[in-house]
Amino acid sequence: MTPMSTPAVSPSGFSLSPPDAEERKRLEAGLTREEADVLLHHGTEAPFCGGLLDQKDDGVYGCRLCGLPLFRHRTKFESGTGWPSFWAPIDEAHVKGVRDTSWGMVRIETRCARCDSHQGHVFPDGPPPTGLRYCINSVSLEFTPTGAPLRDPLKRGDNAHLIPAG
Repeated sequence: MTPMSTPAVSPSGFSLSPPDAEERKRLEAGLTREEADVLLHHGTEAPFCGGLLDQKDDGVYGCRLCGLPLFRHRTKFESGTGWPSFWAPIDEAHVKGVRDTSWGMVRIETRCARCDSHQGHVFPDGPPPTGLRYCINSVSLEFTPTGAPLRDPLKRGDNAHLIPAG
């Protein structure tokens, strides 16, 4: 008898197990061309054009592909770069960093820890308390207002989680 593997769960209680092939196919089929270019092919949307850049409401920013919550509104700040910027993820286990040497520079690419979709990059020039700037593409994110259920495209009970405001 083979022992069953336990899916990875983040400290905040979200499954970090990647989508299987069928789930991934279904999730990717729902993307626009621009979303697919950024999330799946590591593209970048034009600065100052993203739909979430000026979002001011309280809530949670999640991965557009799999719905994993990535950032709280309270960690969002105006960086002047043209992309939504955050100084900390909602749970450090939800965002992974990958060394990126494209475009003749060394950067840290940020990806969703569950589905591995490209979100943006993190830089060491953000505000206190972390000093970090997570520079994220609007099309990589979806916004859920405080009090509304999270989207749960993988049907893992994500929308049953309460993300405290603030």
